[in-house]
Amino acid sequence: MTPPAEDRPLDHTPVHTADLPATPQRERSIPAEAWVEAPGGLATLGADLGHAQTYYIRRIGRWLLWRAGPAAKGHARYLAVAADDLALHCAYRVYPDGTGEGVGADGVAHTRFRAWKEALRDTS
Repeated sequence: MTPPAEDRPLDHTPVHTADLPATPQRERSIPAEAWVEAPGGLATLGADLGHAQTYYIRRIGRWLLWRAGPAAKGHARYLAVAADDLALHCAYRVYPDGTGEGVGADGVAHTRFRAWKEALRDTS
């Protein structure tokens, strides 16, 4: 069984945007601090939720997906940053009861995480 990102060893090796992997990394976690071109505020994405670390998740089309907080239950925040325009981003927040909300890349407010991710895929 693959441990959750927050339990994997952190790989602080500097990484550039073009080198962020397309798929999730199962053996390590890439912290926001390792991303050379990271937009300001990414490293503290979940600070207000009590999460000190932000992890890289994967690419969805042109979008780079990052998460602060647990993937399962609990407060978490996701941030998708456009790889070709680092000033362009959209966020989704998950609440402890499993509900969530966020404006997708399509400009629509989503209450289902899957629909938010589909908007990332569809606007690539």
